This record gives sequence, structure tokens and C-alpha cells, in this order.
Amino acid sequence: MTTSNEFERLSGKLFIDGQTIDGASPDEIEVASPVTEERLCGLAGATADEVERCINIANERQRVWAAESSLDRTKVLHKIASAFEENVPHLGEMMTREMGKPIKEACDEVGWTVTAFRYFAEIARHEYGRVHGPVVANHLNYSYREPLGVAVIILPYNYPAVLMAWSMAAALATGNTVIVKPSEYASITTLRMAEVVEAVAPGLVQVVTGSVPTVQALVKSPNTHIVSFTGSVNGARAINEMCASQFKRCLLEASGSDPFIVMPSCDMEFAVRAATFASFMNCGQICTSTERMYVHESIYTEFVERLAVGASGLRIGDGMEQTTDVGPMANRREVERVAEVVKTAVSEGAELVAGGARPDGFERGWFYRPTVLANASHQMSIMRNEIFGPAVAVTKVSSLDEAIRLANDSPLALGSNVYSQDLAEVHESIRRLESGMVWVNAPLFDNDAGPFGGNKSTGGGRVLGIDGLHSFTKNKLAWIDPDPKSGPIPDWWFPY
Repeated sequence: MTTSNEFERLSGKLFIDGQTIDGASPDEIEVASPVTEERLCGLAGATADEVERCINIANERQRVWAAESSLDRTKVLHKIASAFEENVPHLGEMMTREMGKPIKEACDEVGWTVTAFRYFAEIARHEYGRVHGPVVANHLNYSYREPLGVAVIILPYNYPAVLMAWSMAAALATGNTVIVKPSEYASITTLRMAEVVEAVAPGLVQVVTGSVPTVQALVKSPNTHIVSFTGSVNGARAINEMCASQFKRCLLEASGSDPFIVMPSCDMEFAVRAATFASFMNCGQICTSTERMYVHESIYTEFVERLAVGASGLRIGDGMEQTTDVGPMANRREVERVAEVVKTAVSEGAELVAGGARPDGFERGWFYRPTVLANASHQMSIMRNEIFGPAVAVTKVSSLDEAIRLANDSPLALGSNVYSQDLAEVHESIRRLESGMVWVNAPLFDNDAGPFGGNKSTGGGRVLGIDGLHSFTKNKLAWIDPDPKSGPIPDWWFPY
């Protein structure tokens, strides 16, 4: 079946109880191609009844899944990984056509889901609990981890596959079942991925599409037990408030405005290439994209000139073309928002040195040229808010101390980047930067074994690594006296 036929087949569908079914309101949301602006598909807005049915089924399946051995769950997760691996080209193409990213990036992303599932398949067998030294002789004290129940995963459009996998793999590995609410701009890809999982792991994953009412129904239900959310700060706050009223666990990753510090000891050519990549990969639609650059005054002019050349040289086009470096943004609203952000920055005094407009020759599609703004003041709005698009602002600093101080002066603290070959500068930066992650001379890498997440208003909790595995479990302490008749009754029991 061709990809275009897949969009027709999955238009208006939900994935419940192992079946791709018609939603009660199949065309509540209309989605257009980011390249042609023509209708791509319709999406169902799952009703309260559909959501409730989905939740009930997920709970039924979870009780069975949780009773499986760790080894049996490991085998299933490896099957899921292999199924995704076999479908990399197909799922990558669907993602590119739906949300616009270049096909190489889309296929790479599907590939990353494979490593996440394989990692959690194995680590879950090693992280079940621990034995504690007893406070009473011959007693056995141990704690072990249990699944929370039904995990709700609420996704953005920018990385629909790997962000789903990071939470889904950890949730399934620890005995939970999963309900996914995808972004309206990547729902068809997510529905197809659920079918891929179902073929090798029946009953574990369900997908309901929709907007705010669907999210509210999932989160407010007393029969869902953890919410993993990636999205805006306002969205995360709303999720947090709904969960807090029930004491429900939530993992929140809510935006970033990542700084990029460049010091004179850096390798200039390498730093410029890294900055171009970190700013414009996936059209800048990454929570860990570089958005604020703090460059030492002694190399500022050369760095800005080189960065402008690098940004201007990126090839813009349909993500399905192998020569495309930067595809379209996901939708019209986002292009218009980024254009307004750039316009405001220029009006506040920033200098436009590259980009800042729709590319020539693109009459249709949601394209925007990679944009570099120089001489930006740290107090400008572009430096205070998330851009989430193909634009970056550059500020001149006189020292590492100033760069770190300005980098930390933000309500968002997901990642930070440092380009220096001075070991003292590197250690000081890692120690003082307030973000959840620091990349030194290595932009935007992820490691399945290392915790991913931020601080401050970026959110709370971690995915990936041991921390990510534990996020989907609860701890239970067991205390056993193997032979209560063998010793005296403790003197602290009644009666005194």
C-alpha cells in the first residue's frame, strides 16, 4: 500500500482494542500538507465515550501484561523494536509527508525508537528492586517496583516517533499499558505505528486523536495513572493542575530556549557547523534547539559572519527530496508566529544578517528561511521566549561568567551548549549552568542510558535511563519475619 493510500485509510480513525476503527466524529480536525497546503487527512476528535472505552480496555489488558515475567516482557519489547526497524522507510516517509521534516531526519528518528525499545527491554530486567539491611535479626526487608497502571502519552508534532518511544518503551517494560494522544500534525504516523506494535504485541497500545477535550478526558479520568506530556509551558501547567488534584504522577517537558556559549578557545569551523545544525535541524522545531547564542567579543564578528553563510547555504525544499536540508514548518500558524517573532526582534534593534522571509520560488507550503539575528540584546523578547522555529539570535559577551549568567537568566532550562577547548571553562560551565543537560562540543545528542529532561518552567521528571524507567513505577516495601515464634515478642509492643 502506498503512503498516500495510508493517509486515506487512516483518515478519521482511532486505534482501540487492537482495531483501527472509525471515530464518531471523523472530520473534526482537518490537516493539510505542509508542502502543498492541500488537504492531507481528517482527524477524529475522540468523544468522551470513546475515551472511556479505551481506558477500560487498557486497564483490562494491563492486569494481564503486569502478570507476565520480566523475561517475557523483554522478548515482546525486542519484537516491537524489530518491527519498527523493518518499517523505517515506510514510517519515515509518512512522517515527512505529514509534518515536513527531511526524509533522512525522519528515518533516523524511527531508527532511534529501535534503540530505545532495545535499551528498556534489557534494563527493566536489572531494575526490579533491592534488599535492605534488616533492623531486626533474621528479618527480610526488601522493596520492589510495580507498574503504575495505564500510562497516557501526549505528544507534540516535532518528534512523534522517538518521544513516543522514550515513554512507551519504559512504560511497557515495567508492566504498564499505554494510551497515546498524538499531535494533530502527526496523528496518522502515530496510528500507523500503533498498528505496527499491535502486530507483534497485541493489546498493549491504543491511540485516540483529538484536541483539548480528548486530553482532558484522558488526564481527568481516575483510571489513568501517569501522564507523560511534551508540549508548551501553558499546556504543561494545565496537565500538572489536573494531575495534582488527583495526586496523579506526571512527567512534563515543556519547551526550551537553549543557550549556546562560544569561547575563544573553540575550534571555530566546528563551532559554526555545530551552531548551524543545532539551530536549524528539523526547521528549528526541537525543544533543545539552539535559540540564544552568547559569543565572546574577541571572535564575535567572525562567528556571526560564518554562521550567516552557513544558514544561507542550507537547501530548502520538500522533505522527500534527498537534497533537502530544511523542510517546511508543520503548519501555517507556526510560520506566521515565527515571522512575527523575527519582525519584533528587528523592531527592537536586532540586525537581520540571514533569512527573515519566505524563500524565493516557494509560492505554496509553510517554508521559512533559516534566520540569523545579530547584535541582539539579552533583554529582547526573542531572547526571553521560546522561538521553536528556524531562527537564532546572537549576543556579544565579554567573559564566560557573563555568558553563564545570561544563559541562566531564563525561566526555561532544558539544555545548554558550550564550545570551548579550555578544560577549566568546560567544568565551570557544566557546574554552573542550571539546565537539565549540558552539551560540550557535541550538539543535540541523546543517550538512551542517560536522563533527559529540564529544570525550572521546562517541567519536571526525566525520561530515558534508570530515571526514566523508574518514572513509570511505584515502590513497595516488604518486611518479613520468617519465624515469628522463634524469638521473644518485642518490648516496644503493647502492653508496655
